[in-house]
Amino acid sequence: MASFRDWLGRVVLGRELMEQVAEGRMGSVRNPFAGHPADGLTPMRLSSILRAAANGEPESYFELAEDIEERDLHYAAVMATRKRSVAQLPISVKAASDSPEHQKHAALVQSWIDDDVLRSSLFDILDAIGKGLSVMEIDWQVRHGNLLPRELIWRTQRWFTFDQGDGETVLLREGVSGEPLAPHKFVVHRHKTKSGLTIRSGVARVACWAWMFKAFTVKDWAIFCQNFGQPIRIGKYGRGATEAEKDVLWRAVSGIAGDCAAILPREMMIELTEVGSKGTSTDMYERRADWHDRQISKLVLGQTTTTDAVSGGHAVSQEHRLVQEDIERADAMNLSSTLNIQLIPNIVAFNFGPQDHYPTIRIGRPDEVPLKDFADAFQKLAPLGLTADESFLRDRMGIPTPKAQAILVGGRTPAPAAVDDPIISPAKTDKPEKTVHSAFNGLFEKSAHSRSSNDDLIDSLTERLERDAAGAVGGMVDEVRKVLMTATDLRDVAERLAKLELSTDDLTEAMARGMALAHLAGQASLIDDLRGTNE
Repeated sequence: MASFRDWLGRVVLGRELMEQVAEGRMGSVRNPFAGHPADGLTPMRLSSILRAAANGEPESYFELAEDIEERDLHYAAVMATRKRSVAQLPISVKAASDSPEHQKHAALVQSWIDDDVLRSSLFDILDAIGKGLSVMEIDWQVRHGNLLPRELIWRTQRWFTFDQGDGETVLLREGVSGEPLAPHKFVVHRHKTKSGLTIRSGVARVACWAWMFKAFTVKDWAIFCQNFGQPIRIGKYGRGATEAEKDVLWRAVSGIAGDCAAILPREMMIELTEVGSKGTSTDMYERRADWHDRQISKLVLGQTTTTDAVSGGHAVSQEHRLVQEDIERADAMNLSSTLNIQLIPNIVAFNFGPQDHYPTIRIGRPDEVPLKDFADAFQKLAPLGLTADESFLRDRMGIPTPKAQAILVGGRTPAPAAVDDPIISPAKTDKPEKTVHSAFNGLFEKSAHSRSSNDDLIDSLTERLERDAAGAVGGMVDEVRKVLMTATDLRDVAERLAKLELSTDDLTEAMARGMALAHLAGQASLIDDLRGTNE
């Protein structure tokens, strides 16, 4: 079978790529069936499991982490929320440069991503959030002439251990000390809740304590409900009852329901003493269980509002959602880095040979301005000269280009059609006689001399009004200027202007004369034009 070179230039045989390495087998060190250390877990036993994991034997810890995710409703829900929030994010590919060769590499990676092989595996890769690491075996297969991962197979962490020398190198459980992992066959994703060894940085290492104490509380609550949630049955037998009759009576009272039953002679009495109220005791169990749930929410999601109803209203929930988005973004960046280092370079190298630079993928939402803010900003800036390509706006808003013959909704509002003034330019009429409407048509359509004369007349009237009003306006401006020059501050200006009594008589008289002259001039011009039209 053919050989290939990985991204570091090492020769890899094709059969090594296509063979599965980390399969589980009965009777081997990679047993497909796990134990259940959560059964009857005590603080002392939990401490020994965590200590053994930190010392290089993590199998029981991995079993416990899986156990609590199966048994605790709240922990399972928040872990699934955190993993799915990243698993559904968009995946984009960026070429190493604009060169045709690098664009070709990016196109191959994009086509593989479009096959949803990676998308379907993101949830399993993010299992590292709880356990500190996840291991995915790559099933390489040739498809359409390209060697690509056909599947990323989740392998339980129980089948792996750590090198005793450094405590970090992941080894496959095989033989006595384990075997190193082939870099071209596995993707090892590490998630660190805190700095330190990978085995000590998973969320489950902290959550298992909260789960254990919550399990104690729930168990005590169940016993309490069983004891006080139903009446105690007491059967009474006579003084001369035989042992056989007592056995019958006992089976009768104990077979009704539950364990709270007893038999005693009629002459005997049992007194049951209660401590405190039942309601208070019940509330104590519930509040303690809820408290542990809130702590797990803070551990996994960084906040509590998105999982528990707390006081604070919409503002608090928005702030808590921002915290969750920060964690989501960090998880996505961490996951992208793992894939860009351990998987993407080999996809390109196996098909195009080793390269100096490789394309990269990015998991996460684009850092863009929200649509509402974008639309508001463009609406305000467009009148000031900002322009943008229509295709960019459509892509940004997620609105496709309309197809031919499509029924369109929206668009630019058509400009209103110009409507002629019914007095100045009415529709043509078939009436033969001279009318006022036809006279006005002639006024503006046939008499260029009239338009020229009217323009000269308007200019003359405007100049006359400016001369008449100049003196009146100038006097008022001088008085206001004097106030502004002598005032000490804005308050003083306001007070002086309020007391200022400006005379408008001269301006009013000038305006009246101007309007009268304009009215008379207009009438005279109209009469002259009408006479010329009738002639």
